[in-house]
Amino acid sequence: MSKNVYVFIEQRDGVVQKVSLELLGKASTLAKVLGQEVVAVLLGKGIAPIAQTLIGYGANEAIYVDDEILSVYVTEPYTKALTQIIKDRGPEIFLYGATSIGRDLAPRVSARIHTGLTADCTSLEIDGGSNLLLMTRPAFGGNIMATIVCEEHRPQMATVRPGVFEPFVLDLKASGVVTEIKVDFTDADMNIKILEVVKEKKQAKDISDAKILISGGRGIGGAEGFEMLQGLADAMGGEVSSSRACVDAGWILRDRQVGQTGKTVRPECYIACGISGAIQHLAGMEGSDYIIAINKNNTAPIFEASDLGIVGDVNVILPKLTAAVEKYKKEAL
Repeated sequence: MSKNVYVFIEQRDGVVQKVSLELLGKASTLAKVLGQEVVAVLLGKGIAPIAQTLIGYGANEAIYVDDEILSVYVTEPYTKALTQIIKDRGPEIFLYGATSIGRDLAPRVSARIHTGLTADCTSLEIDGGSNLLLMTRPAFGGNIMATIVCEEHRPQMATVRPGVFEPFVLDLKASGVVTEIKVDFTDADMNIKILEVVKEKKQAKDISDAKILISGGRGIGGAEGFEMLQGLADAMGGEVSSSRACVDAGWILRDRQVGQTGKTVRPECYIACGISGAIQHLAGMEGSDYIIAINKNNTAPIFEASDLGIVGDVNVILPKLTAAVEKYKKEAL
């Protein structure tokens, strides 16, 4: 019988990725409804010390596979390890982060164990009647939100985008079980040869971690409009982000994009400047604590999702807002 909610813990160079901690928090909520437990699954080399910390983030049990072949992510050995764990343990639910690794790994595992996979979910809930996992994601280009269930096969599997859920606060007093599992790897399991690992150096802050985001849409008029947004972001200690339209137009880099095909963000304050509020964009920022929308079209859908709406020209309003913020900061010193 299938049981428990499992989470694949993604680590890179011994650092657990934030999305995995977010999933542990959500898994705890799902498991509580089902009357089951949360199991964290960690793969890598020299990762035993990390396993214990996962208990503090909501896992009842942390199982890990420690092997040299897992030191750098490669699809085949990681797939073999997870497939063995799933076949031996029989999870009810298995969750992955929708990262470059999760998006590569989860489909391979689902094919091996003959179960379904719902990708890029923005919501996970348990159906009160059937106890099935309700996996919601944008569909048809983001024009609708589809809720998908996996009735016949186990585990029910989903990838979830970073930033969708909140991680638990680390509880150093939490207790749980840490278990090492052995996998019989062979030379044939390493079907590629890694010649070199090149790490990109990023200077800008990841918008997923920003507490304040000043986001621009087509309404800002052009690439020069982002200089205006940067001025407000500097004054408020925030970061600049964008809708897809601006990225497609070449006004700003893709790593600044918020939305279905960009990043999911949950800042304390999100200021949408000249953004209409298409469902594709809303899917990436509707979890923000406080949303301010500035748009000259008073019927723009963004106003329905905002806590405060300002009807007007962003090119007129933003310079005044920036000046007001700077004046307030000077007077507060």
